[in-house]
Amino acid sequence: MFTGIIEARGEIVSTEPRGGFVSLRIVSDLDLSDLRVGDSISVDGACLTATKVEADRRAFSADVSPETLGVTTLARARPGAKVNLEKAMRLDSRLGGHLVLGHVDCVGRVIEQRASGNGFLMGFSVDSGRYLIEKGSVAIDGISLTVNTVDGNRFQVMIIPHTAALTGLTEKKINDKVNVEFDLIGKYVEKLVSGKTESGISERTLKEYGFM
Repeated sequence: MFTGIIEARGEIVSTEPRGGFVSLRIVSDLDLSDLRVGDSISVDGACLTATKVEADRRAFSADVSPETLGVTTLARARPGAKVNLEKAMRLDSRLGGHLVLGHVDCVGRVIEQRASGNGFLMGFSVDSGRYLIEKGSVAIDGISLTVNTVDGNRFQVMIIPHTAALTGLTEKKINDKVNVEFDLIGKYVEKLVSGKTESGISERTLKEYGFM
């Protein structure tokens, strides 16, 4: 599990197909002194397993499964591409963002980007906005962000200068693709209450389970 607080940027230096999987070798300035083979690491929001950590602790390798290739932008990853990195959270650390599983729900598309004060307003479109709420959380390329507005399957977020500098998100151009993970709370609530009534979620059901 992750927090959506990006620790460093990395660069993909090689991609190697392996029987339906793709092995990525990534170099970065991220402190890998405590990363071990088998540990989880978020690469552009996708939870991957480290398969090799090099002796100089500046590079690691991770395999991308066919499932992950099918639902993330990593299927189009090429040498030279920059990616956001975050090691798995520790239970004794602060939760600075929100609970992020690293299980990407869909690939979104950049539809808007403009300066707004000292920050940047960015808009995205996704297949469905069912789990998006204003002032709720969303992870984009592994970055924990607050949803400003929602309009159907489109939503906006504000990027502060620190996040822009650390993640490179504002370098994206219109129609570029991003990995999107919706807040897991909404998905669990829907699973819990759906099917309890013929019409699915109702006010009565929400009250019954203590959500109202």
